Amino acid sequence: MSDFSTIDRLLQDFVDGGLPGCAMEIAKNGETLYRGCFGYADLERKLPVTEASVFRLASMSKLPLVTVMMMLYERGKFLLTDPVYTILPEWKHTTKFLINPNAYQEIVPTKKAVTIGDVLSMKCGLPYCNFPGHADSETLRVMQRRMQPLWDQGHFTLREQLKAMADVPQLFEPGEHWLYGFSSEICAGIIEEVCGKSIDSVFEELLFEPLGMDSTRSHYFGDIKERMVKLYALNENNEPPSPFHTPLDDKHLPGKEHESGWARLFSTTGDFSRLMQMLACGGTYKGQRIMGRKTIDMMRSNGLNAAQQAEFEDTYNAGYGYGYGVRTLIDKNRGNHNGSLGAFGWTGGFGTWCEADPAEGISIVYMHNTVPTRELYYHHRIRTAAYGCLE
Repeated sequence: MSDFSTIDRLLQDFVDGGLPGCAMEIAKNGETLYRGCFGYADLERKLPVTEASVFRLASMSKLPLVTVMMMLYERGKFLLTDPVYTILPEWKHTTKFLINPNAYQEIVPTKKAVTIGDVLSMKCGLPYCNFPGHADSETLRVMQRRMQPLWDQGHFTLREQLKAMADVPQLFEPGEHWLYGFSSEICAGIIEEVCGKSIDSVFEELLFEPLGMDSTRSHYFGDIKERMVKLYALNENNEPPSPFHTPLDDKHLPGKEHESGWARLFSTTGDFSRLMQMLACGGTYKGQRIMGRKTIDMMRSNGLNAAQQAEFEDTYNAGYGYGYGVRTLIDKNRGNHNGSLGAFGWTGGFGTWCEADPAEGISIVYMHNTVPTRELYYHHRIRTAAYGCLE
């Protein structure tokens, strides 16, 4: 067994090797075991990363999203077999692209409706469409054409985006394949319709306030903008990192004029550790029941068949399957993973990573914000070191 000084040395090595800054927290059964902050939140001003530093979560925002979805499911608000159109009526008549043996492509109705379970498990057949640009499929090209009027007007609501996407021909029959993509927006729309309020309000009511996640939101408030770490580009040839602007930051600005669908979240390692501890400890946090243990078990159960597993698994996700909104460890040897089977979590596109291990009551949260993320290098090392420190 290592001790936590091993993690200190590893994170300092990251910074010495060119990473601007990072933070990490490990907790077990409601108690913090390790908290570390290294490097700078702002290199130019020499502002260090601290426990108060706020990081962009990007796709790691899916953890609160799917957690709320599963909470609503266990409260009887919907079944995972329910068609999406029972909540979002514009999704009733879905189509797909069909390639005939002669290579002729046509648009035909899907045989089944997209279900809420399809959406939660990334099997709805629509890729992401965040910006105009190169499209490697006819589906994405159609999505871009549908989105262009919304992009042109400069701002748009989540519901406008969902209506624009509803009649896009999907890449495949719903449920047949695994494809990372537009499902998060559909989930956000379902939450808003079921609850009759904005997704931000639902997050606050069901998760952020009960867990004390005071620095986790979608839009800037208080001193959050000043506490947000600067986003940096990692350069080649040992050149120092350089500031990098992402238009996704604009979605955090308050006001309708900045609205563009669902804004991803920002958080601190301490805040996010509260959520992951709740998930690692069977749905409770500090004695408060947030959701059911069996619902979490369902959420982290692998739902991929052999073909879908091949579509999901890559070098980074080796040894994992995919449940409802999370990857879940199914093969420790294939994944070179020293944690427990059933450990689950996700990653964010700017370098954040998290995992909950219910077998041990352990949660691990790591954050940095760079492009590229170099996640295969950083994340697997902090994962191995974190589990190596546990008794």
